[in-house]
Amino acid sequence: MDNTIKTILYSWKDKKIPEIIPREVELEGYLKMTPRKIVAITGFRRVGKTYILYSLIKKLLKEYSREEVIYINFDDERIPESTEFLTNLVPAIKETFSEPRYLLLDEIQNMPHWSKWLRRIYDNESVNIFITGSSSKVSSRELPTELRGRSLEIKVHPLSFTEFLRFKNINVNYKDAEYSESTRTVILRALNEYLTYGGMPEVVLADESKKFEILQDYFRTVLSRDIIERFNVGNEEGIKALLKLLLNSTNYSISKLYNTLKSMGYHIGKTTVLNYLGYIESSYFIHSIPIFSYKIKDQMQYPRKVYIIDNGFISSISTKFSKDMGRLYENMVAVELLRRGSKDNFDVFYWKDQRGKEVDFVIRNDLKIEQLIQVSYDVSDYDTKKREVTALIKASDALNCENLLVINSSYDAVEEIKGKKIVFVPLWKWLLGM
Repeated sequence: MDNTIKTILYSWKDKKIPEIIPREVELEGYLKMTPRKIVAITGFRRVGKTYILYSLIKKLLKEYSREEVIYINFDDERIPESTEFLTNLVPAIKETFSEPRYLLLDEIQNMPHWSKWLRRIYDNESVNIFITGSSSKVSSRELPTELRGRSLEIKVHPLSFTEFLRFKNINVNYKDAEYSESTRTVILRALNEYLTYGGMPEVVLADESKKFEILQDYFRTVLSRDIIERFNVGNEEGIKALLKLLLNSTNYSISKLYNTLKSMGYHIGKTTVLNYLGYIESSYFIHSIPIFSYKIKDQMQYPRKVYIIDNGFISSISTKFSKDMGRLYENMVAVELLRRGSKDNFDVFYWKDQRGKEVDFVIRNDLKIEQLIQVSYDVSDYDTKKREVTALIKASDALNCENLLVINSSYDAVEEIKGKKIVFVPLWKWLLGM
């Protein structure tokens, strides 16, 4: 076992760190924090967690040697999934190199008893620990008891639109787009690509002819490794069918999913459907948003709206929404809100009244409703605009919120309607924070 560990360590010492395109996720502030914490970097598979670690490593190596900054990727096929490997790891590092100052552990959640080992190292060594995980096993939601109070979670999402432009080497002064047609054309062309293919880093950098192929491969990998294998799902066809239903739905309830699967010939109980939904969410592939209500019972009983982690999966896999700009717009806004919410600590809901009037997103910070958001691709149609605005005004009165926003494709204005100020903003401006 020690020979395997030493082989891994010497491989690390000789490893060339790839070129890094900067992300908005900043870990430098966690390097020497007091009190010391295990920093868990979580997120969907292939969103760039490893490269964020590489970026941190490059900064650390300006001050420390590779013998002090140790990176281990537990997806390495040479590493056995055994407690013995973890037990011997730190002693082998000390024997081979020196006392480690930083341990950066990629995809450690697949190792047996990883959390108990981390707790022991945290309690008995002075080393700073950063870990990543592509499943919610390392998230604050599912973190094992032994690590509670000893860790912080940093959530990583697919590229934001600002990051996307950086990856595409598009350098524009965003404010020029207010006045310059040429700058606005460049941004809108980029937005169309972002809406269609999403923000998975490898996909963004790939040739257009390969983008869907890569996304479909990601989908198969997540399904097999992060859902079926992790949870030992016996009914593979049933969970595949459920996942396809979610990809082609805007909302779901357990009863609706159960009845649809039954009509398709899949005999899956309601409890199993609920479990499968939990498995899928734990992979970060989907996010579900509950209805806003002060009653927990309502949040549990009403359908939840469903959003996919990246628009590219809708375009490449969904049979219903692949070219639906309204759906692509709304999903993009949902993912961006989840990104901002994880950073600024707010919650996202939707609102619906008894007559079916609906508002896409309700932003709540603590107990205060801060903003109501509608997403509509085209508000030039009178009936569409009236429907969206009427629902906003109803929700504004019901929730006592005056911050009303309609995100759309091109209309940029502020209107006063029935005594309410409603802001209309193009998606690209909202994504860029303008």
